[in-house]
Amino acid sequence: MILDPGTISPGDFYRFMISVIVPRPIAFVSTTDAEGRHNVAPFSYYNAITNQPPLIGISINHRRGTPKDTYRNIEQTGEFVVNTVDEALGARMVQTSGEWPEDVDEFRLAGLTPVASDLVKPPRVGESPINLECRLYRSIELGATHFVVGEILRAHVRDDVWSEGRVDIARLKPLGRLGGDGYSVVRDVIHMPRPKVDARK
Repeated sequence: MILDPGTISPGDFYRFMISVIVPRPIAFVSTTDAEGRHNVAPFSYYNAITNQPPLIGISINHRRGTPKDTYRNIEQTGEFVVNTVDEALGARMVQTSGEWPEDVDEFRLAGLTPVASDLVKPPRVGESPINLECRLYRSIELGATHFVVGEILRAHVRDDVWSEGRVDIARLKPLGRLGGDGYSVVRDVIHMPRPKVDARK
């Protein structure tokens, strides 16, 4: 099978991409608009970029040719919070992913608890085990998406997923995005140490 993005529809190629670039971490992004209204929505085109400074990147696609509420809010305020989605939070995260009108508060819709952040105005999701308070570092328009780069200003980690100086993935049970309506939960971890190479040779 050979797939040529020039000969099939963007929608079909999108469905192909999300079925093979898996599993993808989920950025459950909470924002506040200029009037102080809350919004929270999931995005799975998301990853780490660099740690000096600590930057993350999220692709926020347009919806019917216009920017989504999340992007507009980030552009207006320059702030957002990325909340980690674990297995227990999955159903409520999915509830917020609908194409809800701009005036709908997804926190209230999904029964989520807004918790005041320390350094930014958007609230954290209280049910999330990890929250990253972020400031907009750069926004880049790429095709039909805006690639939002955020600088992490502060991280909050729930005590029960923290062990020996790091997050315990077995306790965290993060949810990953697959193709279609599929998700996966990290339960089994395989450790494969990197080879040690003598740099003097």
